Amino acid sequence: MKLSKAQYDEIAQFLGHVQPTRQSLRKLKEKFPSQSQSTLLSIFSQEYQKQIKRTHAKHHTAEAIEAYYQRYLNGVMKNAAAPVLLDLANEVDFAPSLMARIVLERFLQEKEQAIPSKTLINSMLRDPSQIPDGVLANQVYQCTVNDCCYGPLVDCIKHAIGHEHEVLLREMLLEKNLSFIAEDQLRAKGYDKTPDFILEVPVAVEGHIIHWIESKASFGDESSHQAHLQDQFWSYWNRFGPGLVIYWYGFIEELDCHRERGILLKDCFPTDIVTLRHSMAQH
Repeated sequence: MKLSKAQYDEIAQFLGHVQPTRQSLRKLKEKFPSQSQSTLLSIFSQEYQKQIKRTHAKHHTAEAIEAYYQRYLNGVMKNAAAPVLLDLANEVDFAPSLMARIVLERFLQEKEQAIPSKTLINSMLRDPSQIPDGVLANQVYQCTVNDCCYGPLVDCIKHAIGHEHEVLLREMLLEKNLSFIAEDQLRAKGYDKTPDFILEVPVAVEGHIIHWIESKASFGDESSHQAHLQDQFWSYWNRFGPGLVIYWYGFIEELDCHRERGILLKDCFPTDIVTLRHSMAQH
């Protein structure tokens, strides 16, 4: 689903005034009923991540960490069954799973008298039963399952959705009898930055030649698209020629401005693919 910059700004503005909870997601769907739910969910997640990045530093000062840790200790002392960490995260407008990470890190630091490794922290966040304190393990678990934009559960879901769309794209290419080289085959050949699929025989889409296709299971907003252009798309263009990016959950239509230079944006698999065989048959 393509949105104009104005439509997107209206959604982003609305999200700036609500808390990142499942209730807010429901309100968002009610406010913009004509927009696809998956598009709204993708925008909701991206806007929240931007907000967290903007405020990340203030939650990680030594004073803030100490204050959160003491609030946690006092809270569980009063009532260990209450969602102390989750409530604290919501109160200070921070992602619950990131709040859980701060408190878990501080707890382990005190227990081990050393700074715990990231690997250990990540492992405990993925499986809270490894945390050597039952109350904290429960608090961390509550944060993880109630965080709709961050944390190990969300990472898993995002990875699965990304993979699902790559499989979908592969099936569509096979259905159209288009021969391609997939990313894993290219990696095996020693390429580092590679698109999801390189077409062995280029095709034309809407009058533009396409050598490669990249699948993005997200909404293409300005900041994410600019980052993708810089980190990925222009590199692909330099190495493999012009290509197509599919943002399955839509994009801001004004961003589709590099067609003449050789980067095409679509929100679905193109229906009007012209192959070399087609054009030769017509002539």
